[in-house]
Amino acid sequence: MPRYEYRCRPCGSTFELNRPMAESSAPAVCPEGHEDTVKLLSPVAVGGSATAPAPKGGGGGGGGCCGGGCCG
Repeated sequence: MPRYEYRCRPCGSTFELNRPMAESSAPAVCPEGHEDTVKLLSPVAVGGSATAPAPKGGGGGGGGCCGGGCCG
C-alpha cells in the first residue's frame, strides 16, 4: 500500500499515512486532530544505468540467473 506524506497547516507537523491509491486525495487528519492538512509531493529517485553490473570474480560464463556455475 502506498505511503503518502502530509503537512498540517495549524501545527506545522508532517506525518505519513498508508492508504490505497483510490484514497490518496481524501482528507487527512493530523495526529494532533487538525483537519487542515495538505498532501506533500515526495521526490522520486530516478537514475542509474540500464545495464546490469558485471559479475564479480571474473570468469564470465553464461547461464542467466546463476552465471552458468550452479544450475546444472
